[in-house]
Amino acid sequence: MSISANIAAARSRIAAACAQAGRDPGEVELLAVSKTHPAAAIREARAAGCCRFGESRPQELRDKAVELAGADVDWVAIGHLQTNKAKLVAERAQEFQALDSLALAEALDRRLQTLGRRLAVLVQVNSSGEAAKGGFAPDAVADAVAQLAHCDALDVRGLMTLAVHSDDEAAVRACFATMTDLQARLRDAHGGGFDTLSMGMSGDFELAIACGSTCVRLGTLLFGARPPAPVGP
Repeated sequence: MSISANIAAARSRIAAACAQAGRDPGEVELLAVSKTHPAAAIREARAAGCCRFGESRPQELRDKAVELAGADVDWVAIGHLQTNKAKLVAERAQEFQALDSLALAEALDRRLQTLGRRLAVLVQVNSSGEAAKGGFAPDAVADAVAQLAHCDALDVRGLMTLAVHSDDEAAVRACFATMTDLQARLRDAHGGGFDTLSMGMSGDFELAIACGSTCVRLGTLLFGARPPAPVGP
């Protein structure tokens, strides 16, 4: 199938999952994860109606932003970001979905203020408790959000997580339930906001929608198997 056909099929599945959950499909964004895929694939996805693309390597995001300048796309940084690469995201991204430390927040804030830009960010939560995954522990999120208040160039829009990779639906659902509980508590504490809940990928996005996700991150389902990542700095 073509990329455009894959996108249409994914949208149909999102709509069906929303219908089953009693939700409006307009509440759920399809974020096309284009990491390692070429500019031509992004152009095809753009023609099929996708306008926001997720990239995990800052250098790749920068290079694609340059190559696709004028293509009317927004770039979303979705992977772990080292503080010494903050400048690339601050310069090019419209959103950062993997804010996992206060040191990184401060590095981004400094870069953004120098550039005169603001950046939408999602706080990454380690909902599964796995040591290999990044993000704040659920019980540390409220304090982290409070400390982010002094980062004037960061616009905290909500939360992101990677659920446990498991065939045990109950274990995956527990990760998502942790996120919806955190979202509700933050809204209560701050009088609203935190509207974005980015959770769900190609293998679990329908369950994520049932649990309240507002953004599903789909890559392989749209673009097929990833080619090898480019070699370079």
